Amino acid sequence: MLCATFIHTKVRMRPPIGLPKPLSASNPHRLPSTVARDDEHLLVAAAKRGDALAFEELVNRYEAKIFRLTMNITRNREDAEDAMQDAFLKSYAHLKDFQEDSRFYTWLVRIAANEALMRLRKRRPNQFSLDEPIEGDEDLLPRELEDWGPSPEQRFAQTEMHEILSEVIDKLEPDFRLVFVLRDVEELSTEETAKVLGISVPAVKSRLLRARLKLRQKLNRYFRQGGTN
Repeated sequence: MLCATFIHTKVRMRPPIGLPKPLSASNPHRLPSTVARDDEHLLVAAAKRGDALAFEELVNRYEAKIFRLTMNITRNREDAEDAMQDAFLKSYAHLKDFQEDSRFYTWLVRIAANEALMRLRKRRPNQFSLDEPIEGDEDLLPRELEDWGPSPEQRFAQTEMHEILSEVIDKLEPDFRLVFVLRDVEELSTEETAKVLGISVPAVKSRLLRARLKLRQKLNRYFRQGGTN
C-alpha cells in the first residue's frame, strides 16, 4: 500500500539515536488482546528511543488492520487510505506523548477512527455524533436474546458471507456500525472499544447487542427474500 512506502520514507528520515539498546521494558497492560502481541510495548519503547526499524515493524503489523478499520468506517477507499496514512503519521509524530496507559494498537485505532470519522462527517454532515448518548445505551436487555441462533459475528467469520454481511453492515447506523466493527471485526475488548470511542463499557455492550440484533434481523430478511432487500 501507499502507506508502507510513505511511512518507510518518513521513518528513514530520522536515524536511530545513540547506541542500540536491547528490547526490554515492563508490560503495563493487563487486559488481554487478540490483536496486539506481547512484545508490542518493547517495540514502542525502542521506537521512542529513536529506533526507526521498531516503528516500521509496528506499521507492518497494523497497516492492513488499520486500513480495514478505516474502510469499514468511511466505506470509501480514498478516504480510508488517507485516514490510515494520517493515523500512522500522527502516531509517529506524537509517539513521545504516548503515555502507555493503553496498548499502542488501541491508541492507534483511536487515532485512525477519529481520522476516518472526520472524513465520514465531511461526506455526511449532521448524520451522527459519537459524543451524543443513544437512547437505551444503559438499558438492560434480556439475556436470552443472546442465544438466538448463529450470531452476526459468527456469520462474518465465514468467508462466503463476507460480501453479504459487508453490505448489511454498511446499512447500520454509524454509531452501531463502529462499535460492531471495533468489537467483533477488529476484535478489540469491550474495555478497549470503550476507550477508543470515549464511551462507557455499558454503552459499548448495549450498542453492540443492538447492532447484532439489527444485523440478525437484516440477515434474516435478506435470506427470506432470497438475497434481495
